[in-house]
Amino acid sequence: MELAHSLLLNEEAYKQLGEFQKAEFIFEWLQFLEKLLPVTSRADIRENQKILVEQLTSLLNNSPGPPTRRLVAKNLAVLYSTGDTFSVYQTIDKCNELIRSKDDSPSYLPTKLAAVVCLGYLYKKLGRILGNSFTDTVGNVLKAMKNAESQGRYEIMLSLQNILNGLGAAAIPCHRDIYKAARSCLTDRSMAVRCAAAKCLLELQNEAVFMWSTDLDSVVTLCFKSFEGSNYDVRLAVSKLLGTVLARALTSKQTAASTRHNFRRISLEDVMELLGTGFLRGSCGFLRASGDMLKGTSSVSRDVRVGVTQAYVVFVSTLGARWLERNFSAFLSHILDLVSQSHPKAVQSQTDAIGCRRCVSFILRATVGGLLGEKAQIAAAKEICQAIWKLKKVVDAAMSDSNLETRISVTDVTASQHVLVCALQELGSLIHGLGTTVAPLLQDSSAGVLEAVISVILHPSISVRLTAAWCLRCIAVALPSYVSLLLDRCLERLSALKSSPESVTGYSFAVAALLGAVKHSPLGIPHGKGKVIMTVAEDLLCSAAQNSRISLQRTQAGWLLIAALMTLGPAVVQHHLPRMLLLWKCIFPLSPKDLETEKTRGDSFTWQVTLEGRAGALCAIKSFVSHCAGLLTDEVVQRLLPPLPSAVDLLTQLSSICKSYGNSLKTSSTVYRHKLYELLAVLPPKTYEGSFCAVLKELVADLTVPDSQIDASTFLLPPLCHESDLLLLGPLLQDTDHRFIEEQLLLGNSIAGGSLEYDPYAIYEKVAKGDSVPKPLPPVLSVISAATHLFGVMFSHVAESHRLQVLEQLLNSIKQTKGSRQQIVQLNVVSAFSSSLKHLANCKGNLGPEEVRRSALTLVMGALESNNPLLRCAAAECLARLAQVVSDSAFAAGLAQVSFDKLKSARDVVSRTGHSLALGCLYRYLGGIGSTQHLNACVGILYTLSQDNTSPDVQAWALHSLSLIVDLAGPLYHVHVEPTLSLVLMLLLTVPPAYAEVHQSLGRCLNALITTLGPELQGTSATVSALRTSCLLGCAVMQDHPDCLVQAQAISCLQQLHMFAPRHVNLSSLVSCLCVNLCSSYLLLRRAVVACLRQLVQREAAEVSEYAVALVKESREDFTPDVNIREIGLEGALLGLLDKELDQRLCQDIKETLTHMLTSMAVEKLSFWLKLCKDILAASADFNTVASIDTTQEEENAKGDDASVLTSDSDERFHPFSNPRWSTRVFAAECVCKIISQCENAGSAHFDVTLAQEGKQRDSRDDFLVLHLADLIRMAFMAATDHSDQLRLSGLQTLLIIVRKFASVPEPEFPGHVILEQYQANVGAALRPAFAPETPPDVTAKACQVCSAWIASGVVSDINDLRRVHQLLISSLVKVQAGKEAQSQQYNESTSTMEILAVLKAWAEVYIVAVEKQKKQSDAHNHCLKIANSAEENYRDLTSSTSGLLDLVQADLGTLSKLWLAALQDFALLTLPSEYASQLPAEGGTFYTAETIENARPHYYNSWALILYATALWLTSTGFIVVDPDEGVINLSRPVTPTTMCQDSSTRPLVKSPEDVNTDRFHLILGVSVEFLCSPRSDAAMENIIACLRALQALFDVPWPRSKIGGDQELGVELLNVLHRLILTRESPDIQLAALEVVRLILFAAQEHVKEKRRSAEVDDGAAEKETLPEFGEGKDTGGLVPGKSLVFATLELCVCILVRQLPQLNPKLTCSPAVQSGKHRLLSEDGSRLVAAALVIISDVPAICSPEGSVSVLPTILYLIIGVLRETAVKLQDGQLPLTVAASLQALKGLLSSPMARAEKSRTAWTDLLRSALITVLDCWDQDGLLQELDEVSLLTAITVFVMSTSPEVTTIECLQKRCIQKFKITLDSKDPLVQHKCYQLLHSIFQHPNKTVSYPYIRSLAPSIVGKLQETEKAKPENAAELQVIQEGIKVVTALTAAAEEEHRAPLVACLLPILISFLLDENALVSATNSAKNLHEFALQNLMQIGPQYSSVFKKLIASSPTMKARLVSAVKGNQESIKVKTAKHAKNPGKSPSIQLKTNFL
Repeated sequence: MELAHSLLLNEEAYKQLGEFQKAEFIFEWLQFLEKLLPVTSRADIRENQKILVEQLTSLLNNSPGPPTRRLVAKNLAVLYSTGDTFSVYQTIDKCNELIRSKDDSPSYLPTKLAAVVCLGYLYKKLGRILGNSFTDTVGNVLKAMKNAESQGRYEIMLSLQNILNGLGAAAIPCHRDIYKAARSCLTDRSMAVRCAAAKCLLELQNEAVFMWSTDLDSVVTLCFKSFEGSNYDVRLAVSKLLGTVLARALTSKQTAASTRHNFRRISLEDVMELLGTGFLRGSCGFLRASGDMLKGTSSVSRDVRVGVTQAYVVFVSTLGARWLERNFSAFLSHILDLVSQSHPKAVQSQTDAIGCRRCVSFILRATVGGLLGEKAQIAAAKEICQAIWKLKKVVDAAMSDSNLETRISVTDVTASQHVLVCALQELGSLIHGLGTTVAPLLQDSSAGVLEAVISVILHPSISVRLTAAWCLRCIAVALPSYVSLLLDRCLERLSALKSSPESVTGYSFAVAALLGAVKHSPLGIPHGKGKVIMTVAEDLLCSAAQNSRISLQRTQAGWLLIAALMTLGPAVVQHHLPRMLLLWKCIFPLSPKDLETEKTRGDSFTWQVTLEGRAGALCAIKSFVSHCAGLLTDEVVQRLLPPLPSAVDLLTQLSSICKSYGNSLKTSSTVYRHKLYELLAVLPPKTYEGSFCAVLKELVADLTVPDSQIDASTFLLPPLCHESDLLLLGPLLQDTDHRFIEEQLLLGNSIAGGSLEYDPYAIYEKVAKGDSVPKPLPPVLSVISAATHLFGVMFSHVAESHRLQVLEQLLNSIKQTKGSRQQIVQLNVVSAFSSSLKHLANCKGNLGPEEVRRSALTLVMGALESNNPLLRCAAAECLARLAQVVSDSAFAAGLAQVSFDKLKSARDVVSRTGHSLALGCLYRYLGGIGSTQHLNACVGILYTLSQDNTSPDVQAWALHSLSLIVDLAGPLYHVHVEPTLSLVLMLLLTVPPAYAEVHQSLGRCLNALITTLGPELQGTSATVSALRTSCLLGCAVMQDHPDCLVQAQAISCLQQLHMFAPRHVNLSSLVSCLCVNLCSSYLLLRRAVVACLRQLVQREAAEVSEYAVALVKESREDFTPDVNIREIGLEGALLGLLDKELDQRLCQDIKETLTHMLTSMAVEKLSFWLKLCKDILAASADFNTVASIDTTQEEENAKGDDASVLTSDSDERFHPFSNPRWSTRVFAAECVCKIISQCENAGSAHFDVTLAQEGKQRDSRDDFLVLHLADLIRMAFMAATDHSDQLRLSGLQTLLIIVRKFASVPEPEFPGHVILEQYQANVGAALRPAFAPETPPDVTAKACQVCSAWIASGVVSDINDLRRVHQLLISSLVKVQAGKEAQSQQYNESTSTMEILAVLKAWAEVYIVAVEKQKKQSDAHNHCLKIANSAEENYRDLTSSTSGLLDLVQADLGTLSKLWLAALQDFALLTLPSEYASQLPAEGGTFYTAETIENARPHYYNSWALILYATALWLTSTGFIVVDPDEGVINLSRPVTPTTMCQDSSTRPLVKSPEDVNTDRFHLILGVSVEFLCSPRSDAAMENIIACLRALQALFDVPWPRSKIGGDQELGVELLNVLHRLILTRESPDIQLAALEVVRLILFAAQEHVKEKRRSAEVDDGAAEKETLPEFGEGKDTGGLVPGKSLVFATLELCVCILVRQLPQLNPKLTCSPAVQSGKHRLLSEDGSRLVAAALVIISDVPAICSPEGSVSVLPTILYLIIGVLRETAVKLQDGQLPLTVAASLQALKGLLSSPMARAEKSRTAWTDLLRSALITVLDCWDQDGLLQELDEVSLLTAITVFVMSTSPEVTTIECLQKRCIQKFKITLDSKDPLVQHKCYQLLHSIFQHPNKTVSYPYIRSLAPSIVGKLQETEKAKPENAAELQVIQEGIKVVTALTAAAEEEHRAPLVACLLPILISFLLDENALVSATNSAKNLHEFALQNLMQIGPQYSSVFKKLIASSPTMKARLVSAVKGNQESIKVKTAKHAKNPGKSPSIQLKTNFL
């Protein structure tokens, strides 16, 4: 194929190929040429033009296939347009010649067609350059058309379209001829030709004025004719033509020419009149219609009506949204008029009426719902309301007049019903779509929307009443705040007007519909409503018998209400269950005898009432079973069962009852049947086993003797077919935008589809996916549907012997019927049997013995050869399921063999299609049947069938089946891939484009082949690359195909290719193809485009986006997408599409695509994304002006001029999105949140003004989020103050994120301030509306969260500024205090729980922050005091703001604390396990009611943690001391406080002692915490765990709770175990540190407790002997610790866990293993070090709570751990600092060694031994080989020093130990590292000063001489740097200290040693000037010391000076020369003596 890539055709390579490969080669070359020519230079083209033209024209004679001929034509046109044009006439002549040729043989046809196509493209590209040659050409082509067959007519039409396009106005002379030709083609028998003719005429009307002026009527009539017998594509094409022509006629300006021709000006009325004629009378002229009218037959065929409907939509869409807004009222009245009484014929039968209503609804939905923005939709809703009012008046007038003459007009009343139904449906859909944005309209009294709808509920027609109820349901779903209100209103009217039949049914429908809306409303309705409804329903049922006039209505209404009530779910229903079961039991006769007697009584009316009532009861129980599965306990099921046998008995008697009482009962009995079947299908079959036989008999009768002769296949079978097989049956069964109206064409003429009036019970059910209104089918059909379903369930449960009988009975009944009747029976039977196989397969059942299989097979095989393609499709699926259920490979092979044989012999299309599909289906369920022979046979047969070009149907079915086999045969198929691929390509290149279904099947094959090849497609071998090229070629052919579904296939194939071999797919051409089709009118194509985009942007979002924009900029003429990609990019285009699109699945995909693009590009294209979001959110801003002004006044202004609703034209440019819907705006707000989180991951510069500005200066293209803060705030503000509640929630969420992320960003221009401070007004303004009284609770709850975040963030420091937001929180607190009785009865009680808890949580957060800040400050304050008092003032400034915050909260703390405690108590009750349910308070808790307990739970889970922490902080702040005197009676609506927990009011003491109250509170907090920490769910939020631990810390911060936990050891141990488990399961260091802090406090509490006991024991027992004192502390006098009971053990366990996790080397088990032995030291992370340090602090405190014996048993462990940490982490750091862990271990060691236990009599000796061992361990650390270089000697020396200084002398004075210690010091003194020396001197300094001589003397003896020696050496080597200087200074200090400590007689020699050294450090004046810093400092230091020592030891001093004159001279000069400077420097030195203290502070452990 590479050889094909050249400018000229490579003829050598071409000649060597086989026949088929030649075609492929040519196509590849032409494709390459198409891309090459536009980019080749003109000179090159001219050079090769002659040869190229020859090569291309010679191809015309080669009979090229359709795709090839199109490419040849395109290339020739491009060649002439870029090269020379002089030879073009020869080419044109040649083409004309080919067309004129007389050769009519099929083989010559492709050449003729190629010539036609070629002419089209040449004229399209070159146009007027070709001069006048076109007249001949057109004439020639038109002549050829006269005897052309359909392919020829098709191509000629398209070619003429191209010629017209190229010539424009120049072609006027030929217009009439072309028009004539196209007219005849528009009614051609071939649908493809009709489509082509419509396209041609569409092109023609651009220039041919006569089409929309003089000939307009005939064009319109022609279109109507064309609709007759049309298919979906024709209707789309012709309706586009019709709509466009009419729009053109309406908008055209009268030209001078036209006035000459004096044709009439066309008005909107005329256009509507024309369309209306088509809608109402069809395509026949008026005269014929009148004849038909006389005969009374209906003449409007449905396809005409549906076509006209689509034309209406095209007409309005072409004129645009603006036009529609201006002319809406005229348009509306015309559209509604179509179903009014002025055209009785259109609505004479119910089916016609339903069909027309659907069409009208569709027109309104597609125009009003699809084109208008929200504001205009609200205006439209008002108009519709006006229309409803008008109709209402007509009805009222007719009803009220009792005059006989006017009474006749009752027909008017019934006739107005259809108009009302359409108006109400559209109103409902509009409001439903607008959501809460519609609130102002409903509040506007002048429009009176609710009044209008409610007034129509009493309309005499049942369908109007139902639709009005449905409209109310839509209002309730859109505006949750109206649900309760409307329910109350309807229930009240229902009770008031109980005696009117209309009102009983009307209002009961309304209540049922509203109940159905509750589950869509997040806020629910008050729980008590259920009780009211149940009472009303019971009342209706009981009073039904009182008045025969309305008994039927009351019965129906009562059961309807009960059935609807069931949808509220178990929580509501369980309270009414007994009453409902009682009613259920009473409605059926108790025994068969009663039923017999019943049959003999009554008349047809009473039977009608009875049947209606029982059908209602069955429906209610079905509703109960499906909505309240949770209540179906065995006991309830037992109570449900008794009436069932009697219900089945009645079923068997129905036919005889009907016979006795006449046909009037027919409908009621059908409904009864339907409801019973439905109920049985949802009950478990076991429950009615006894009735199986009776029911099955009835089912068989229903299926085989149907009442109706309706072919119900289109709704019975699709659910039973596989969805991919349905594609074979054309667009009617696929999802299209016109599904709603196209559906009626499927159903045959006798039925128009479902409608609400067929089954009122559908009004409360959930709507099926994609429907806006429920559409139950007529009872006759729904019975069959229910029967097939129930048959499926029961057949799988009956005995196998019984199955055979049933199947044979079914087979016989098929045989006995004839003709169309037979097909209907067969259809019913197959669907029932197929459904039973489905059930059998699901429950892995078995079909039964051989005979059963045989009958089953006969049944299915018969259907496989039916004439109905849908039935064949279902039968093939059924056959495969049969094989699956039998699951015997021999049986399956037999089935396949039957099909093989049939296919070999049969010649008819029917059996060939059926059996070929059966082969594919068998593969689907048997996963490849395994054998290769079988596969080969299948593939062979299907190859042959797919090349049968006599029947496209056979080709399409065979190829579809082949695609299934390719897909499912898996790796077995690899051998067939190449031949299959070449077959697919060959067919793609040869099958005519008119056979789109074949091309669609080919696309599926190609897709399956690509999937089979999979990742192999990336390979580089020749075979793989050939396969890959073939796949790409195939995709290219399909992309060029005119059929949209084939293009969709091409896109999904390319998507697959891109997934497996991304490098080989040309992304730019793919993206261009996607952009062009983004707004296609075919839903499936749009879905394919977006699905492909979704995949592409996951990998290469940036590239896709760039290609899309680049493409628009090149702007080739064939690329004109409907969306403005140039300005808003692909992202903006997708957002625009999301706003207009109505298909849910597509919207979801668009959202995902945008989300992927955002995550990968938002940071790079930040401004762009933010601008998109802002444009969308700002488009709604004009709504906001309304929010602040009074709405009614706003409406008044708008009334004057409806056009003022529109923004003016100039605005249009700036607003790429006009009036987007609320859902799009919500998505934009979510995008803003995602952008912020993306920026957070991208880097800190996005949240730092200084960094951002620097970055911007460095590169102006960089962009940072913080620079857009104003926009972010504005967007959040716009969203948060919108009319739409969802948008408000999103806006508040965005605001919350902004506050959290930017709170700490400083404002560089005003130091000390943060950047958010300037936006406080905006934040306040955004929050205020959310606290208005009418705001829904979920919005208020969210706003509380934002308030608390804002106050807590610390952005605003001035208390007065904070007050605004604080005031909002106070207002909601007041609301909370009002208690639950004061709550509005608008929503479910759980919503007030949500709001209250949100308020309490918000306050808790504020309080916590206030307390924490105050704590920080008091710490800072203490620190300031330490530093100096001068800092007082600035400290005051600091405290004012936070103490102010605390003051703000303090005022309400009294109230808050009670509410917090109450909430915690509620939470505690709610967390009790279910077995304690009986002990919960019957009336609920403080903030929840018992009935809504389940709904309230999540709200408590959401907020308890912060409330707990706040409560703990409050209790600690009062120190548990304050107890309110009125504690027993809290001022809540119902006093439930912790004191009243689980107590009966009678036994409750009036007032509890403060101690008890505190104990209760203490246990409440502890209990809640422990319950949560014991088993935090894996999804428990981190902040909850931390808050819980912090609460415990706060709790144990004060003495009283510590005394409780200290005194209760079991409690302490339990708490420690819980914390241990928490530490094991949560890795987060924050959690672990917080837990350790709690452990420390528990230990501290235990210490206090032990101390207290010891103290009191000493006091009590003062005089007694000390020996007899009882031992306090753990371990008593045995030293034993019991695991599980011992606090010490639990503590140690927990600390070991922490230490070993951080330092595995500490685990003795591990240490023995070789892996750890060679362990090098490792530096822990900062968190790790903090954890280890915290654990060590705890460990060193453990002995304090042990008895002496106990302390001995834990000491070895503790020492091991402390020294282990020291050993493992003692590593030298650069700056001589000690690692945190080492510091902690030394501190712990010191604490441990100085423990009183070391000196206690009972434990002293044991401690001494253990401590010696520990010291040896430390000393041994040194002697490990190879570790010396990295071990830190300083740490170990410090440890030794700690031992020496802190233990009793007997530990360290043993000679062997002492020697080793001294040895270590000696070694260290000789260290080369000055830091180490310095530290060593410091340590010795402290040892030398040890008060006990036995300790210090040996050290002094051994080490002092070497120190002095070292100092003497420094006389020669002066210090080089600060470190060395410090060493000398420290050395001198040591010697000075020695001198002071020495005994009198030893002092003189020491001083004599010291003075010469000091004097040697002095410098004379000259030397001082040039000396280094170190030398100067040393000089000063020496001088200072001399001044101190001189006077102290004057005698020695004088002696020495006298003996050495040089010294004296040095000293004198130094003293004199530096007198002044010494003064100054002394002052300095006193303040800051050297640097040593800074290190000392950190490491002073002695």
